Amino acid sequence: MIIAVDVYYEEDQAKSVGVIFESWDDSKPLDVITSYTENPHEYEPGFFYKRELPCIRELMKHTDINQIHTIVVDGYVYLDNEKRPGLGHFVYTDFSENIPVIGVAKNAFHDNKAVVQHDNEAFVQKVYRGKSAKPLYITSIGMELVVAAQHIQSMYGEYRFPHLLKLLDKHTKEARL
Repeated sequence: MIIAVDVYYEEDQAKSVGVIFESWDDSKPLDVITSYTENPHEYEPGFFYKRELPCIRELMKHTDINQIHTIVVDGYVYLDNEKRPGLGHFVYTDFSENIPVIGVAKNAFHDNKAVVQHDNEAFVQKVYRGKSAKPLYITSIGMELVVAAQHIQSMYGEYRFPHLLKLLDKHTKEARL
């Protein structure tokens, strides 16, 4: 199974959501899981993972990690050509480097604006979906970058942002009931 994860912050609480699906072209999730973390770590510029990783770790307790073969994070695995680690890298190392991680970002991060789309040495690949002229920025660890980009490209939905990732975003931002 594949799990896409995201975290949303409100005041003194973080809401983490995971959308679980079987295949990259699935139109519906198998399950949507949620967890809440009270008083998450404060945001530190350059150390985003310190805030996000504990929330993702807590969320993953609500699934059978042995059934997960790929984790998709909202963000980057690597932040630059020197492969400075981003959130996805820390998720990968946190899960014993056994589960590949794909980072999907909506916006360029500092130094990656000029990366060539098909450069084999690149740490990020731009993926254009639907009719959008604006790319998604794909990074990966534990899986070849070109394969990770193909997976995101093949996801269900005709728009820039794949349907299941849009669903994840919607669930993440819904108010706690």
